[in-house]
Amino acid sequence: MAGIDNHQPEARKQPGVAREYRSDEIIVYWEPRLCTHSARCLQGLPQVFDNERYPWVDVTAASADQIAEVVMRCPTSALRFERLDGGSQEEGFEPTIIQARRDGPLWVRGRLQIVDQDGSVRELNRAVLCRCGHSANRPFCDNTHRKIGFKTGD
Repeated sequence: MAGIDNHQPEARKQPGVAREYRSDEIIVYWEPRLCTHSARCLQGLPQVFDNERYPWVDVTAASADQIAEVVMRCPTSALRFERLDGGSQEEGFEPTIIQARRDGPLWVRGRLQIVDQDGSVRELNRAVLCRCGHSANRPFCDNTHRKIGFKTGD
């Protein structure tokens, strides 16, 4: 596949970001510890996001606009982007919205500052926060609610 070198390690450029996928138009950052596997990326642009391929993100397989649109569907900010071509950058939503998911976490969209247990501050536009209290990645959800049978009631 053009533009992909299957033999080179994937780049790591930012703290907390496991991988960076770059073209001349866009950089996609991937932070797997935030991922709850909603698969919106895989469903939105399977030619770009394919977990059966290494590397699993190919930013040359679609336009920067298409990639940015699908990345914004990621509820967790595990996928983020930076435009290099003058296109619109990722911005927080106004107003901030907190959506309680039935038997699951809180989905939050907005201009967020999340202060972790160790005092570190994260600035994100989207987050999925633990509501069951059992995540090993608090304050972020790690899908433990599914394993423990967490119920929110009706």
